[in-house]
Amino acid sequence: MREITSKRGKTFIVNDRLDIALSVGADGVHLGQDDLPLSAARRIIPPGMLLGVSARNLREALQAQNFGASYLGVGAVFPTGTKPIGLQSLAEICRSVEIPVVGIGGINAANAGQVIRAGAAGVAVISYIVGAPDIAAAAREIVREVEDARLSLKQKGY
Repeated sequence: MREITSKRGKTFIVNDRLDIALSVGADGVHLGQDDLPLSAARRIIPPGMLLGVSARNLREALQAQNFGASYLGVGAVFPTGTKPIGLQSLAEICRSVEIPVVGIGGINAANAGQVIRAGAAGVAVISYIVGAPDIAAAAREIVREVEDARLSLKQKGY
């Protein structure tokens, strides 16, 4: 994965495992609330390495920002088997932090634009894409919805 993303000029982030991220030269690591503490990770990672943190509420989001998170993964925004936080909580977090927020959880082509309009910088999508009969077409749908939402916000002056 590192080789492919490097050749294409794309960011490569490893989920949960700082040791693997460091060993493969990843651009960043994303840590959940039950993973290595953010304060410890920040001391270990090299300068310039992205440090993403999962947050389910405003308290966790602000704490992650204060401890040096590069961005937040916030959710689950929509139902996924865990209790969703919803668009209102996502919007509150987006308004309250100064770092980028990526919406996660239950996102598909029908609701990806709502996540962007709530203030998120982007979306993280797995199930909708990998569960689709045509993975490439599903990914293109998500990209189109996100781009349309961003264009709509730009036209409104946001």
